[in-house]
Amino acid sequence: MSKQRRVALIIETSSIYGRQLLEGVIKFMRSNGEWSVFLEQRDLTSEPPQWLNDWDGDGILSRATTPDLADAVAAKGMPLVELTDRRGDLGFPHVWSDDAEIGKMAAGHLLDRGFCHLAYCGFTDEAWSKRRQVAFSEIVSKRIDEPQIYESPWLGAIARPWEEEQQHLANWIQQLPKPIGIFACNDVRGQQILNACLDHEVAVPEEVAVLGVDNDELLCQLCSPQLSSIIPNAELVGYRAAELLAQMMEGIKVTQREWLIKPIGIKIRQATDVVAIEDQTIAAALRFIRENACDGISVDDVLKTVPISRSSLERKMRKYLNRSPQQEIRSVQVKRAQQLLSETDLPMDQIAGMCGFQHPEYMHVVFRRELDLTPGSFRRTTHP
Repeated sequence: MSKQRRVALIIETSSIYGRQLLEGVIKFMRSNGEWSVFLEQRDLTSEPPQWLNDWDGDGILSRATTPDLADAVAAKGMPLVELTDRRGDLGFPHVWSDDAEIGKMAAGHLLDRGFCHLAYCGFTDEAWSKRRQVAFSEIVSKRIDEPQIYESPWLGAIARPWEEEQQHLANWIQQLPKPIGIFACNDVRGQQILNACLDHEVAVPEEVAVLGVDNDELLCQLCSPQLSSIIPNAELVGYRAAELLAQMMEGIKVTQREWLIKPIGIKIRQATDVVAIEDQTIAAALRFIRENACDGISVDDVLKTVPISRSSLERKMRKYLNRSPQQEIRSVQVKRAQQLLSETDLPMDQIAGMCGFQHPEYMHVVFRRELDLTPGSFRRTTHP
C-alpha cells in the first residue's frame, strides 16, 4: 500500500479565488488518491503558521509564502508549489493565473466596445496588479492613447481608510475624459469604482464602464449596476498545482519553474453592457450582433434592423472596430463557445448549436481559424 501523503494547504478560504483553487485541489485528489490535508480558515493577509517551519509533512501548496518560510522549507528540501502571486519568485515552482492574458483580455473587451479613452485602477506593490496593468497598457497604447492609471495601497497599515479612499477615487474619476472604460484589477476594486460613481452621480455604463476580475458572483451582483468581470481559471490553477506537487512528492525532478493558466472569458453584466460609439446606427448594429449572434444570424439580419447600406455598414465597422460585420458575428460566437467549452461538459454538437453554428464541423473550422486551436484542444487546456 502506498504511503498517504501529508499536505498543508496554506490557501485563503475568504476569497472566491482561494476557494476555487481548493476546488481544483479536491478534484485532483478525488481522481488521484486522497491526501491527509491540513487546512485552516484564513484570509489572504494571514501569515503562515509558525509551526509550519518545523512541520514534518510531505508537501505544501502555499498562497502565503514568506522569505522566512521559503528558507525553512528549502533547508528541509520539502516539496512546495508556490501559488503566491503578490510578490516575485521565491525560488519554488509556481502556478499562477496568467495576469498578462487577463490584462490583454480586458483591453480587448473595452476596445471592442468602442472606447477612445481607457483607464486602469489597481493596487500599489501587488505584483499581480502590476502585471495586469503592464499588459493592458501595452495593448491600449497601440490602438489609442496611453491609459490613465490610478493606484493606491490595498491592505495593511498604509492603506487609506475606506471613506478617504472613496473620495480619492471619486476625484480621479471626475477628472477623466468621458465616456471611458475602466479596467479594475479585481472585483473589490471594481466595486469601489462603482460605489464612487454612484455616490457622485456618474452614469454607469454610459459615462464610465467598469470591468473587474475574479467573477465573484455575490460581489458582482451586489454592485449597482452589476459588475462585469473576467473569469480566471482558478480551479485549473489548483488542479495543476496539486498535480505538480504530487509529482514532486514522488521524487520526480521538476525543471520548469512557471506555469501560467489563461483566463476562461468574461461575464458581461450591466457595468460594460454598452457600445461607446457616437454613431448610433453602428452602436445599434453592434448591440444587435452581440445579443443575437448565437441565434445564427447573418449580415442580412443585421441590415434589417438598422437603416444603413451594406457597404456603409462594412466601412464603418472596419473604421470603429477594424473588422467586418461577419467577423464580429463570428467573434461573438467563438467567445460563447469558449465559455461553454471551459465551464461545461456539453458535447460538441450541442455547443455548436448553442453558438449559432449549423454543424459542429463548421464550428471546428471557425474556432481553429480564430484561435489556432481546435475546440477539443481548447477544452483540454481549460478543463481539469
